[in-house]
Amino acid sequence: MGKTNLICGLDLGTQNIKILIAKRTPEGLTMSNYQEFPSFGVRRGVVIQPEELSRILRENFLKIKEQNQQINSIYLNIGGAHLFSISSRGSIAVSRADQKISEEDISRVLEAAKTINLPSNKEIFDVIPREFIIDGEKGIKDPLGLKGIRLEAEVLVLAGFSPYLNNLTRTILDSGLQILDMVPSSIAAGRACLSEKQKELGVAILDIGAGTCDLAIFEEGDLIHLAVLPIGSANITNDIAIGLKTDIEIAERIKIEFGNCFLKGGQKRQKIKLGEEETLIFSQKQLTNIIAARVSEILREINKELKKISKERLLPAGIVLTGGGAKLPGIVELAKKEFHLPVRLGKPKGIEDLDEDLSLATVIGLVLLGQDLEKETEKSSFSTAGISSKLKRFFKIFIP
Repeated sequence: MGKTNLICGLDLGTQNIKILIAKRTPEGLTMSNYQEFPSFGVRRGVVIQPEELSRILRENFLKIKEQNQQINSIYLNIGGAHLFSISSRGSIAVSRADQKISEEDISRVLEAAKTINLPSNKEIFDVIPREFIIDGEKGIKDPLGLKGIRLEAEVLVLAGFSPYLNNLTRTILDSGLQILDMVPSSIAAGRACLSEKQKELGVAILDIGAGTCDLAIFEEGDLIHLAVLPIGSANITNDIAIGLKTDIEIAERIKIEFGNCFLKGGQKRQKIKLGEEETLIFSQKQLTNIIAARVSEILREINKELKKISKERLLPAGIVLTGGGAKLPGIVELAKKEFHLPVRLGKPKGIEDLDEDLSLATVIGLVLLGQDLEKETEKSSFSTAGISSKLKRFFKIFIP
């Protein structure tokens, strides 16, 4: 893909699948193609029907090929509540006689940090360095070339349920594509919506999708926590369908057209046509109560994650909301009330000719991360050192 200057991001969502192809230009990235279609075979961010999903992907990438855009490799998101993060530490003796830390030493210490006890059905898919320690000196971000006897690494290990990870990989490979990198949805969304300053101060990004809420927390520029909750905006739709005794499709329309986290208009009654002669009449107060109750539950669960790492009310850059579920009117005000922190909407940026749509945060972030990796690859091709492990945490997966 590098030869064609095209970068492709694939966001496998519970409700929709998004394919974004961007072209690299001297000025930056511009949109070359965007496709969105209903998802099938994905439940709460997890692939449950690999064969059917592979077929759908083959069909849609064939359509893209017919538009004279040959895509063989993609940057992919990982989702699902089976994902989790663990802090770990690795320690090694520096190997060179002159005590200079080499690429090999960095790789060894990161490998040592992966030595943790996990159940047999769980596996590590990523290790993110937070800091390196040389002979007890902490806070080192780049140890390459420095002198020392002992090298340690503080890392955040990302892991998940092996069968789900295998399903995801098999789905993509069976569709005829190559996976260049797999990134949790919240990390991708953070790349598109967060600034370096926010990450340095301390910030959380909450990507509210249809089936899951993906949370990533950053501090001092590093990822310090990741979690995925098996609840999303589809749960709000389900609650509306039950509360107003209507179909899911109608409930989704009501949520989009009349939904709000705060009551406006008092006891106003709303109407929505179900057909030529049938009309559903409902109370705005009842609808708002249904929505506010579910959103409040989601926000409380997120607050529990903040408490786990002692960051409740302690993120100076606050909470950034993104994803399709963050479009709900009043959600920012409700979140401020729950978190007692600054809260804003995170509009994805970085690709010209593409709307700053909250629901595109993950797929845009995937493309931007792909650009970052390819730039680093090009830079490293001019040196004998290769890509530095300290800078890049990407583990590439290729077709066998």
